[in-house]
Amino acid sequence: MKLQRKNRLRATALGALAVSGALVLTACGSDNNSDGSTGGNGGKTSAASNIKCDDAKGQLLASGSSAQKNAMDLWVKNYMAGCSGVEVNYKSSSSGEGIVAFNQGTVGFAGSDSALKPEEVAESKKICKGGQGINLPMVGGPIAIGYHLEGVDSLTLDAPTLAKIFDGKIKKWNDPAIAKLNSGAKLPDKAIQPFHRSEDSGTTQNLGKYLGAAAPSDWKYEAEKKWPAPGGQAASGSSGVAAQVKQVDGAIGYFELSYATSQSISTVDINTGGSTPVKATPENASKAIAAAKIKGTGKDLALDLDYTTKAEGAYPIVLVTYEVVCDKGNKAETLPTVKSFLNYTAGDEGQKLLTDAGYAPIPTEINAKVRETIASLS
Repeated sequence: MKLQRKNRLRATALGALAVSGALVLTACGSDNNSDGSTGGNGGKTSAASNIKCDDAKGQLLASGSSAQKNAMDLWVKNYMAGCSGVEVNYKSSSSGEGIVAFNQGTVGFAGSDSALKPEEVAESKKICKGGQGINLPMVGGPIAIGYHLEGVDSLTLDAPTLAKIFDGKIKKWNDPAIAKLNSGAKLPDKAIQPFHRSEDSGTTQNLGKYLGAAAPSDWKYEAEKKWPAPGGQAASGSSGVAAQVKQVDGAIGYFELSYATSQSISTVDINTGGSTPVKATPENASKAIAAAKIKGTGKDLALDLDYTTKAEGAYPIVLVTYEVVCDKGNKAETLPTVKSFLNYTAGDEGQKLLTDAGYAPIPTEINAKVRETIASLS
């Protein structure tokens, strides 16, 4: 009885910490997600929160997108506090690595900043017996353009200028193109040091989609997960790029807003052609994501985002991270935990945590379809 009471107190304390201390946990970015205990939950709703544990039990492995790492850290801590006897271990690597792991059958679900390609869907059919991999949009948010420029606290750029910076065509911070967008700013005669992801990354691909759509004359590369442009410096993961931008004067890079928020990195306002430049905020990203259309078929909920929006207050450089699961043919031993955990992340409680962590909740209409699909997984 003492042990049960101790566990209940621990669960309640951790659950409260996860909800009220979202930004603190985001800053910490802890990967310590192990619980060590085993056993089921008998379909009960957790006393620590509104999490429905159902028949979740044992260990659930997942991996992929580092873009959603800070959200996933919060979700995992809160879920494990509410569902004793369950261990969820999300390895933050990259979208590419997550999809490979999923199609090798080593994880219960993968996180990806880009929807599955046709060849990846075909490969998934070997693992999803009688079914295939599908995309469930779970996390939205802005891709922040972070910069470190001593003496410059506010910076506005547009798509053509960003394209030329990341393509190595604009090399100095006092370049006339940058000065034109920042009237009155004291821009130093300093070399620009652009940083990009070293590994395949959905964040890279989404930035490429934006640059290709909004600055087609200046960004001629295909939107792929591998960084396409020559020059620049590479770093591993969104955390690695953010760390370099934080450290290096003259640096510029791209990563999810949560990394800028947690490390107090300045971010670029984007001139979209609207009346005023748009700041990278969860609210402004939501305005852009709300216009997305579902392009997936059947149970697949892949989205088509509009990167050229000029809507007032809509931040155009956005991404949506998907949880990739089998529609049918999920492993029997992990299916209850996959469904229970994803029900939590897509539920009201899970989605409410996103804004405080620098992300944007999935729009209501799309999220309703996500919940329906999770319920139907088999």
